[in-house]
Amino acid sequence: MVRLSLGSARPQRRAGSRDRRPQQAIAQQPSGGGPPLPPPPAAASMESSPESAPPTRGDPAAAEAADPELPRLTVTQVEQMKVEARVADIYRVLFGAAPNTNSVMLELWRDQHIEYLTHGLRHLGPAFHVLDANRPWLCYWMVHPLALLDEVLDDDLENDIVDFLARCQDKDGGYGGGPGQLPHLATTYAAVNTLVTIGSERALSSINRDTLYKFMLRMKDLSGAFRMHDGGEIDVRASYTAISVASLVNILDVELARGVGDYIARCQTYEGGIAGEPCAEAHGGYTFCGLAALILLNEADKLDLPSLIGWVAFRQGVECGFQGRTNKLVDGCYSFWQGASIALTQKLITIVDKQLKSSYSFKRPSGDDACGTSSSECTLEKSSSAVDYAKFGFDFIQQSNQIGPLFHNMALQQYILLCAQVLEGGLRDKPGKNRDHYHSCYCLSGLSVSQYSAMTDTDSCPLPQHVLGPYSNLLEPIHPLYNVVLDKYHTSYEFFSQV
Repeated sequence: MVRLSLGSARPQRRAGSRDRRPQQAIAQQPSGGGPPLPPPPAAASMESSPESAPPTRGDPAAAEAADPELPRLTVTQVEQMKVEARVADIYRVLFGAAPNTNSVMLELWRDQHIEYLTHGLRHLGPAFHVLDANRPWLCYWMVHPLALLDEVLDDDLENDIVDFLARCQDKDGGYGGGPGQLPHLATTYAAVNTLVTIGSERALSSINRDTLYKFMLRMKDLSGAFRMHDGGEIDVRASYTAISVASLVNILDVELARGVGDYIARCQTYEGGIAGEPCAEAHGGYTFCGLAALILLNEADKLDLPSLIGWVAFRQGVECGFQGRTNKLVDGCYSFWQGASIALTQKLITIVDKQLKSSYSFKRPSGDDACGTSSSECTLEKSSSAVDYAKFGFDFIQQSNQIGPLFHNMALQQYILLCAQVLEGGLRDKPGKNRDHYHSCYCLSGLSVSQYSAMTDTDSCPLPQHVLGPYSNLLEPIHPLYNVVLDKYHTSYEFFSQV
């Protein structure tokens, strides 16, 4: 149990507009740079909306109106104060409860989550038509958290999912958002991760690696980055989804890797986080994508890691959860995007120390690197011999953490268990919001990351003091670079190493 004071709101901390859904940071978007798709529709309303359930401490806007001398608050400042008040009410109940009641309040409701997710795999209501171009994502958002909960799908359901994703696979490579739709790197990532999570030989062999490689070469841009689809946008999530999939199915080579690291390094901002493209705003989803892609390329040293760690660490707020950007509201899904980012750096402390000792300021001068020549020339020189890129992901997960958690891992677990869980099953963004499959996936992924973040031995299990609530809350470990369950990753690594 984590006692953090929520007695005073801090309106100056968040002064921007509403945070974007992280689905927009890694989910499929229309071509031509159009507006992002809407967030997943709520499956059911679990409680009244923020407007109909004001915080118990009163309405800040009303107080402001009553006293014209008070400074004018922005909409987001008012919403931030409401969120803090709701969270404070929840924590106040926990702190005042008897020990046996605490244990019940901090329990992970496995059976309810399994029922919610399994039901979604079998049937979704008409409201989900808005996600017709994201159907592989819906599979991933349900299959992955079920694997985290150690729930085994029945054979018929597994085969149905494999058959459906096979119909989403384009004859020229990649996966579309549904049968007959344009192949897209984001839905390719979702489809491949789903098939890896199913893990059967039938699932893994259904991936056409030859056409997939050709599709990725077509998406490769002269800048070194990738496009999301033919004629689509170029950004960091496109680079991550391409590199992650290529690494996972063992088709990553010098041609695909060339220039990606330099492009991502140009997207690191003055704050320390990574933006979707150069000169944009740092964002938690893009920060994870950029860092994970560079680790898979063995080029993490191209980033200013001390600055990145500082930015991510300060995104964990008074509510105990993470926000996605500076001056935005807490959101449960960033438990993974931000939590996994900072957990990844626990294995990179040797690089961090080296950068600090050499007075690493912001990032290397453009085009310069440790080779004393241009980054592209250095990378090409190091890559002149055959490189086993798939082994970078394998070796990384074998390493022990070089330091303990760089974020408050117990506080994050507290936020997920108390503020993100819904009694009827499923998880949500924050109190006052509805459950959905997207947040169920990434809240549980973040819970797994935080439970295992204090481990120093990769072959052991977390100690009870590192798992908030009963030890039965412990989830399956994930490979944080791909966000697939670790056992499933090892199965796929063996399979694709032999083909």
